[in-house]
Amino acid sequence: MVHTYTLNGYNIAIDENSGSIHLLDDISFHILKEMQEFKSLDYIISCLDGMYDTEDIVEAYKEIEELKENELLFTSNESLEELACNMNYSHSLKALCLHVAHDCNLRCEYCFASKGNYKSGRSLMSEEVALKAVDYLVNNSGDRYNIEIDFFGGEPLLNFDLVKKVVEYGRSIEKIKNKKFYFTITTNGVLLNDEKINYINEYMDNVVISIDGRKEIHDSIRYDINKNGTYDRIVPLAQKLVNGRGNKRYFVRGTFTKRNKDFSKDVRRLADLGFKEISVEPVVGTGQDMFFDEDDIPEILSEYEKLAVEYLKWLDEGLDFRFYHFNIDLYDGPCLFKRIMACGAGVEYFAVSPIGELYPCHQFVGEKDFIAGDIYNGINSVEMGEKFKNTNILTKQKCKNCWAKLFCSGGCHANAFYSNGDITMPNELACILQKKRIECAIMIQIAKEMVNKN
Repeated sequence: MVHTYTLNGYNIAIDENSGSIHLLDDISFHILKEMQEFKSLDYIISCLDGMYDTEDIVEAYKEIEELKENELLFTSNESLEELACNMNYSHSLKALCLHVAHDCNLRCEYCFASKGNYKSGRSLMSEEVALKAVDYLVNNSGDRYNIEIDFFGGEPLLNFDLVKKVVEYGRSIEKIKNKKFYFTITTNGVLLNDEKINYINEYMDNVVISIDGRKEIHDSIRYDINKNGTYDRIVPLAQKLVNGRGNKRYFVRGTFTKRNKDFSKDVRRLADLGFKEISVEPVVGTGQDMFFDEDDIPEILSEYEKLAVEYLKWLDEGLDFRFYHFNIDLYDGPCLFKRIMACGAGVEYFAVSPIGELYPCHQFVGEKDFIAGDIYNGINSVEMGEKFKNTNILTKQKCKNCWAKLFCSGGCHANAFYSNGDITMPNELACILQKKRIECAIMIQIAKEMVNKN
């Protein structure tokens, strides 16, 4: 299959099984647009008769034929599956997400973690569990040198002393164990102060701060226990933290809901606040007036296209920032293994609950059917591990013949489960939105290339 679309004046084609991307003139675009398989020259000429000169049709056809011969268009999935079969799947751990706090000082309406307690009661992880988790990661990471620990919640700053103890312990054993730890923390920012900001900027390789864009949007959903908005408290602290990070990574992450389908304004607001690494993502869930339904899809897709065009204009005007979903590296992107296996949840990445239970990822924590084991006894659900390992773009029926599979990697297992009760059945709404983001991202990269060439 070859996917074709036009956006912002660019005619673009994407080959499903090679991932190759092509910028097309009008005649080549018309030839490919109607073709789900490579058709004969006579057939193409008959279809385009009267629209273009026959000589031009023949020339365009030959160029497409050459791309087909070089396996850049109309490629089969046989070569992709053959490559996948020959890949060595590592069973060693790469990362653990430590739920150091099943508690939160906010009561965000859309929280997937049941306002921070994950349906399991409010609790904090103990030092014993945390350090045992570090040992578990080291002992099960095989010959990996780089390993990662993510501090998560709830709100991890509620257990900040434990965060510091984990970092100290990890650093103390790096040389002994021949490992390099990378630490990440996700925070709502309310509890930040000078001490925490300085510590995070010194020891955290990445930090994610949650801000939903405009003040009225943020405060209507991300409020504290007393239902007071938190925007005015968080933004100055987040700005101070980001300004002190130097070249270290960070993301300011927002969520848009049914209440702000004009989310391009929230992206712009975050950029105007000086944040250069921005992610604003669609809410996940059903049942309330903030969650999306089928009727919202056209408006959201249109907003993504609007944002893509505006984003290019903003960059041209000198507003320097990166929007996460529009960042696609056309030349040095993820390797084939990552494109097929995605995040590695349940295989090389697990989440650890406050009492030491192991889950496939942070979004499954609290779902008792997804307890894979614990940090004391290891993985005891072999069947679950095999299911996560074998659930990928080549085994999911909806993904196998999707043009976007090499760019989205099959979507989120948790989204699939919570929408369909099955990790092998992708969330349909998430798929639609992801495909539009991919179209926008590729158009943006092509536009940048054209500007550089000119």
